[in-house]
Amino acid sequence: MIGIKGVGMTMLAQYLAANGKEVSGSDIAEKFMTDKALKEAGIKVIEKFDAGNITPGADLIIYSSAYNKENNAEVAEALAGKQKMMAYAQALAEVFNQKYGIAVVGSHGKTTTAAWLGYVLDKAGISPSVMSGSYAPQFNGFGLVGKSDYLVAELDEYQNKLKHFQPKAVLLNNIDYDHPDFFPTPEDYQDVFIEFIKKIPKKGFLIANFDDPIIKKIANVNCKGKVVSYAINEATDYVAYDIKFNNGKQYFKVRMGGNEGGELGDFCVQLAGRHNISNALAVIAACIELGVELVDIRKYLEEFTGTARRMQVLGEFNGAAIIDDYAHHPTEIKATLAGARELYPKNKLIVVFHPHTFSRTKALLDDFAQSFGDADEVIVLDIYGSAREQHGGVHSRDLIQKIKNQKSKIKNILYIPTLDECEKYLRKNIERGDVVLLMGAGDVFKIGERLAK
Repeated sequence: MIGIKGVGMTMLAQYLAANGKEVSGSDIAEKFMTDKALKEAGIKVIEKFDAGNITPGADLIIYSSAYNKENNAEVAEALAGKQKMMAYAQALAEVFNQKYGIAVVGSHGKTTTAAWLGYVLDKAGISPSVMSGSYAPQFNGFGLVGKSDYLVAELDEYQNKLKHFQPKAVLLNNIDYDHPDFFPTPEDYQDVFIEFIKKIPKKGFLIANFDDPIIKKIANVNCKGKVVSYAINEATDYVAYDIKFNNGKQYFKVRMGGNEGGELGDFCVQLAGRHNISNALAVIAACIELGVELVDIRKYLEEFTGTARRMQVLGEFNGAAIIDDYAHHPTEIKATLAGARELYPKNKLIVVFHPHTFSRTKALLDDFAQSFGDADEVIVLDIYGSAREQHGGVHSRDLIQKIKNQKSKIKNILYIPTLDECEKYLRKNIERGDVVLLMGAGDVFKIGERLAK
């Protein structure tokens, strides 16, 4: 597997290894959050790309979509040797399409929802296979290999990878314009999800978030299967209401709309933020469709502790809490900060933001600037360019200027270019009771790991 340390590639590698395949791979030497999972799965990883890594006897070579024959010697070598090759999305689809595939899709919340649904189904005795895009401590990895025909998988819309998949059921969380480097307009982005839900068979189902105006508009007209809607405080098939926050947990009631109607009673979850009430509703609705007993849903929904890089407490430094979060889109930042403010109402909240990709930062600059209102201090690092782009028409200073123009209550807004400089600044300035929230899809978590040590 070329580029094995990517989260999707690791998720697939773990699954294949657990199913008895002999898996090895290559990537750069840099430390990734996936290293631990690959090591625990006993998967050999060569930490450099080299044409000599390509084994002539391999039955299949899977490569990350970040690489091609122009930018990777191994891809070029495998192509020259006419070996059997597949892009990551095609290989994942080969596995997914042979199962009763339950796809978790949308712009935000896929990882949490996929892992949460998988956890509840597993604990309830359904024995699904699960592939989620982050390390889940309760799985001891990026997923589970179950005995049943069910496969719950987080699927990514980027580069329209969804075109390869044939889902039996879909959980659609939200549609919020992203990946402007691939989708020129919001309409192009929406179309990918519309085409995807059209593939749900008549006997299948769509769990649809009707708090999202786009999903509300497209769900019934495009899905041949059963549409099951959910929302907070709105008349839908599943409604969450009477939300309360107490001692770090969220409590809420659920009512079923429709003809049969009725109260499902009280629920409790350990994950903060209103967006996680929404994710929980999707899990409840899907579990009921799959025949899980309500008593099991209630118990295991509350037991779930989340996944890595999603409001993950890494430890403490000088009596300050160090928290890591993957939020890299304005909507995610806003939702995560609202949840953090709920958990820490009186603490000084310091956000270290690592913008991810030039194209996203440029296209959503105004939205980013408006998303930090719940923070007391914001530090912006240099933009993290992905493997696909190295620079482009925008700088972190532009974002800082826009945040300053907001006239918000943020007391301090700083530009600190590198991880090392930021770590030095934090070591000098954070005090007991502060909460440091590291945000971004790049490697900003490394600051937290070093502080927490």
